Amino acid sequence: MAEIDLSAVFDAMPVGCAVLTPGLRYVTVNRAYEGLAGLPREQLVGRPFYEVFPGGPDGQGMSEVRASLERVAETGETDIMPLQRYDIEIPGRPGAYEERYWSIRNASLRAPDGTVTALIHRAEEVTSYIRQLRETHPSDASPADRVEAVQAELFARTRELEEVNQRLHRAREEEERANAALHDALQRQQQAVADTSHDLRAPLTGLQTRLQLALTDPESDSDAILHAALHDADRLGDIVADLLELARLEAGPPVLTETVDLARLVEDELAGHDPGVALTARLEHGLRVRGSALRLARLLGNLVSNAERHAGSRVEVLLGCDDGRAVLQVVDDGPGIPAGEREAVFRRFYRRPDARGSEPEGTGLGLAIARQIADAHQGTLYVADRPSGTCMVLCLPLCAA
Repeated sequence: MAEIDLSAVFDAMPVGCAVLTPGLRYVTVNRAYEGLAGLPREQLVGRPFYEVFPGGPDGQGMSEVRASLERVAETGETDIMPLQRYDIEIPGRPGAYEERYWSIRNASLRAPDGTVTALIHRAEEVTSYIRQLRETHPSDASPADRVEAVQAELFARTRELEEVNQRLHRAREEEERANAALHDALQRQQQAVADTSHDLRAPLTGLQTRLQLALTDPESDSDAILHAALHDADRLGDIVADLLELARLEAGPPVLTETVDLARLVEDELAGHDPGVALTARLEHGLRVRGSALRLARLLGNLVSNAERHAGSRVEVLLGCDDGRAVLQVVDDGPGIPAGEREAVFRRFYRRPDARGSEPEGTGLGLAIARQIADAHQGTLYVADRPSGTCMVLCLPLCAA
């Protein structure tokens, strides 16, 4: 799609539009507004609004418009004005004015901090529409009643149009969000398929190679080949099991019916570990959450196993609470995770460079599963910023007392 020149779009708009400073001086106008003002853009830019439209024959015509602009500059809120009458002097007849009616809307342009930086003034002449409406009202009505009825009807129609425009705008935003989410989901699916294919290929290739060796070389060590083939098959089983667990988690959160004592869960999980590094725990007892004990144990096990793979000599598990949430930290004294990778480690099949050579047995799915379990329990899991080592932090809402 060709790039759209937004300045050209602004200039070609069929409705008169002007951009003003909060002090009501012209910044720019489009061609339609030049026609309304009867002046070229060059003679408008920098001039005060009230100087260009001083007020008509009675000196009052634009006072309400100026008040509206000042109100928008102060509050930042859009103002849709009732029907405005502002008569235009007839060219060549000084002092003679022609009746004109206007539909006016004023809005603001804000900076990120909410400060109003500019005003958007839209003016559309509706004189012909007013004349048509007058013809539809009874001729025996007083002029004041007829004008009031016309004003009320036009204002109602303007409000209706504004509501329709807002609904269309919201629908378009929702459609764009849905399209973006669909595109993102499709990309994730394609990436997941590619990652899965890549990580399954290595053990499959190893298994195939070993079996071919056993078939083609009668003198090969069949016992060693079978053990290696079994190792490859076990690795394939681990990857498939983790993929199935991720699929179950993404299908929906677990049924949160259990009250889980976190300190006891940590003690039970650590008792089953046989680490090659020192593993210690400092736990605050009495902290309980609602959730699946089985999946929370899986989450903790994944965090501890990940820490053991990367630790230099020790891993520490800390449990405490903060602001109504249980806070579980798994800390290791390994090389740490660079700031740019701290979110990437939760992606499927992501393995840190220091793990690929020294510890190739991980499936690359452990932390992705841990993040999904945390999300399913309305919790958060992230890598904390620290000068050395790695600290994984899990936060879960505590049970109500």
